[in-house]
Amino acid sequence: MQKSGGGGNRKGKSKKWKQMLQFPHVSLCEELRQSTEKDYSSLCERQPIGRLLFRQFCETRPELRRCVKFLDAVVRRLCCRVVAKLFAVAVLWGLIHDYLSVAPFADYLDSMYYNRFLQWKWLERQPVTKNTFRQYRVLGKGGFGEVCACQVRATGKMYACKKLEKKRIKKRKGESMALNEKQILEKVNSRFVVSLAYAYETKDALCLVLTLMNGGDLKFHIYHMGEAGFDERRAIFYSAEICCGLEDLHRERIVYRDLKPENILLDDHGHIRISDLGLAVHVPEGQTIKGRVGTVGYMCKYTMTSTSILLLGTYDYQIHLFFSYFHSSAAPICSFGLLAKDPSDRLGCLGGGASEVKAHPIFRSINFKRLEAGMLQPPFIPDPQAIYCKDVLDIEQFSTVKGVELEPKDESFYSKVSTGSVPIPWQDEMIETECFMELNVFYQDGTVPPDLDWRGQPSPPPKQGLLQRLFGRQVSERTATSSVRPQNTRY
Repeated sequence: MQKSGGGGNRKGKSKKWKQMLQFPHVSLCEELRQSTEKDYSSLCERQPIGRLLFRQFCETRPELRRCVKFLDAVVRRLCCRVVAKLFAVAVLWGLIHDYLSVAPFADYLDSMYYNRFLQWKWLERQPVTKNTFRQYRVLGKGGFGEVCACQVRATGKMYACKKLEKKRIKKRKGESMALNEKQILEKVNSRFVVSLAYAYETKDALCLVLTLMNGGDLKFHIYHMGEAGFDERRAIFYSAEICCGLEDLHRERIVYRDLKPENILLDDHGHIRISDLGLAVHVPEGQTIKGRVGTVGYMCKYTMTSTSILLLGTYDYQIHLFFSYFHSSAAPICSFGLLAKDPSDRLGCLGGGASEVKAHPIFRSINFKRLEAGMLQPPFIPDPQAIYCKDVLDIEQFSTVKGVELEPKDESFYSKVSTGSVPIPWQDEMIETECFMELNVFYQDGTVPPDLDWRGQPSPPPKQGLLQRLFGRQVSERTATSSVRPQNTRY
């Protein structure tokens, strides 16, 4: 048999992780096959596992293998800025994808590689509960509850679990804010914005499982890591990554309205991500936004009244507020353009969008292509042995919410939030933790594996032990009893 790559790292994984991620027989994926939109861009470019499986399919044909190698070479050279005729390369890029999206894509949909993709999608859509994770220490507080570290049992990947207490949400009438944050996080896929990987519910809380940022927030580094403030190189690097993150949000027509040091987090490698999108807002095409929200002391002074301000106006006062902490001569130079009161004079609102900000002399040392590809070395790398957050005992605990009862009508809201796995982050997790390499096995001679053979039958479920059967029977009896018991609330 042939694996798609090496592997074997079981760090943090459950001993039964392969059982947890066992592929179903392909015959059980027929509903998925019928409901999945046959879109080349979605299946073969945007979805990480789909992209890898389509490339594996292309490797089986010499003419398609050459196309894939050319696309890889273009990506490498674009990141290094050694392609002189970018227009010609872009045309070739488009022509190759046009070619791959017709006959080769149709053949791929009839191949065992696409059947394997359906098996991965079946796993991706399995229910997510609190038992999917191990829970660890409290990291901090959110608006509606604690933020804890957690680990996926099957893969060993660490995340941050943001708990939204149901009673606290209801008491503060925060349903729309919580749902808005979840939907925006689910929509955005950027290396400069925290990703939502899972959303599930427990008896008392709605849980958003997000990217774990072990490096702490910029406020912690500004005030608790040596002399207050950053040197110029570090300040420029963080500003460039914030610029890229806001650009990705604006590309989705999302305005981020709470930019402040404590909402900018560092990962293990020293790169930043924008977090806490509760006050962000999506602006439909052709509409404008007007209003003042944010944190006192960090709010933009100007009301957003035009679409041009939607595009990049939030770069103004908010992004360069950081330079009050940066001991640098660059601060007044860049802020001159970003803080112009008249939007028609403001850097980023003159028709060029993010490119105007990126072209400013302050960023002359930044190769944005390489930065966006994650290929630039950050000026500061967090110590993996250090803890960049408050001690658990210093984190103030929430008081008990009284006088609020959960009702059956709240179920509709809970179901909109707790939707399970988010496709792209889930697939990235499978690849990063080497689960994809370990499980994506094919025969060397091209023979179809039994679980991908439509002529075969699904494997029978594994036999349960005595304790499992007894426990399952008790749960069934309790469920049957509770189902006939009249209840006034959800629980």
